[in-house]
Amino acid sequence: MSRLRFWWRYFRHKTPWDTNITPPEIVALAERLPVGSAIDLGCGTGTNVIYLAQRGWRAVGVDFAPNAIGIARRKARRAGVDAFAKFYVSDVTKLEWLESSVYAPFTFAMDIGCLHALSPEAQRAYAAQLARLTASGATYALYAHQRRNQMQFDFTAEHVERLFKPHFTLLQATYSTDTSSGYASGWYELRRV
Repeated sequence: MSRLRFWWRYFRHKTPWDTNITPPEIVALAERLPVGSAIDLGCGTGTNVIYLAQRGWRAVGVDFAPNAIGIARRKARRAGVDAFAKFYVSDVTKLEWLESSVYAPFTFAMDIGCLHALSPEAQRAYAAQLARLTASGATYALYAHQRRNQMQFDFTAEHVERLFKPHFTLLQATYSTDTSSGYASGWYELRRV
């Protein structure tokens, strides 16, 4: 989907992927991990960043859709966590400016449906950028559709391992079918080396 279509869908509030519910996989990780700093790559309207901020995390959300970031900032203000939940309009492959932020290096990173929409070249840039932004031992949670059409990668455990080596180790891969789209999908948990 093109950037313009994403922006238009956020403008029209027609974003079926934006459920306003933090996935149970993220809830479980947040409960297991020590509180620290987190980044949500492709954060949309900020639901998961706000969830973490409400639990004491310093959290950053990044998305290329200005409408989504505007909604996220309003939601954080209403939730009373705008001091701990920060949102930025940016390309997820070009986050060098975050490397020197007070939040970096991040101890937890997540991506729920962003990476699988990037080109192979952008995926490699994303993986390199994520390695620079995360602390040794950081946890990275990735949710990706496995194959939507012939234009997209197969997000198998092998693909994820190749993409993130040598900076991350794959700890777990869990496959299922996305209930809203019907696509085969996977949750991947990785650890920063």
